[in-house]
Amino acid sequence: MRRSIAFGVILLFVAAPLCAWTEVPLRPVATYSIVARDSLTGELGVAVQSHWFSVGPIVPWAEAGVGAVATQSLAEPAYGPLGLEIMRLGRTASEALEALVSTDSDKAVRQVAMIDADGDVAAHTGSRAIYAAGHRVGRQYSVQANLMEKPTVWDAMALAYETTEGDLAERLLVALEAAEKEGGDIRGRQSAAILIVSAESTGKTWVDRKFDLRVEDHPTPVAELRRLVQLQRAYLKLNEGDEWMAKDDPSKAMEAYVEATTIVPDQATNGEAPFWVGITLVDSGRIDEAVPFLIRAYAQDQRWAEVVPRLPASGFLPEDEELIRTVVDAMEKNP
Repeated sequence: MRRSIAFGVILLFVAAPLCAWTEVPLRPVATYSIVARDSLTGELGVAVQSHWFSVGPIVPWAEAGVGAVATQSLAEPAYGPLGLEIMRLGRTASEALEALVSTDSDKAVRQVAMIDADGDVAAHTGSRAIYAAGHRVGRQYSVQANLMEKPTVWDAMALAYETTEGDLAERLLVALEAAEKEGGDIRGRQSAAILIVSAESTGKTWVDRKFDLRVEDHPTPVAELRRLVQLQRAYLKLNEGDEWMAKDDPSKAMEAYVEATTIVPDQATNGEAPFWVGITLVDSGRIDEAVPFLIRAYAQDQRWAEVVPRLPASGFLPEDEELIRTVVDAMEKNP
């Protein structure tokens, strides 16, 4: 009963034309995007590329345990938070999209896709979206595009997503890459973004957001977005290592740190990944094993040697001046 009342309030709230929500003139955030749910993990995600500066704050919206939204064409950003609010009240993505489109006096120029936590998905391409424009809804995903070079872009995205193995981030990236190969935005390319949230909410958005990356302005934004995703994978492992250290489990911490060093080259983290592998080994008394990793860090940035003496006071290394001197000397003698 409460949900029905709340849903009624939401509908009254958006009964005025959605275009009245924004005081900013409509701009053609023409783009291609994908919303999807990973059927294995339940993660929800959105990925997008556009020839428009900083597309990330406009198109992709997602909330753990609720759903994901992409709003584009002559975009109305309010579709994002309102769509999520309606789905949060227990309505399906189809119901949320229908409710919002029905109140929008400018629906003919909108392009919106939504997916909920159960995998229901819906999309709308307005009759006046700039050619080539269209969408394709598949099993727990939707791809949509407008102002494309060819009317085959969204089908290419769908095929790539359906035939690619890997986690949700990888499949979303492959869909974007397929759009580029098919011609993409007829105006070119400029910015991109990816947003992935967990299947269930922890109540902490900073924990629920697995990937929240943006390329604001770049000649090849999709390629740059892929680089950032790979870099985040490495840092997620570094974070995992830190969590194990906080739990006083250096063995598991080292496993995570070592894995981080295999995901990206040392220069990608400025030596951060090998440095913490080395420090964890030193703290475990395995100095000979630690030295090669510390040398790798020092080769990227010699200031890592200055970090070592600062660590005992924070509990990362023993209060042992001879040990600290040995470690620093080993780094500086083997650049």
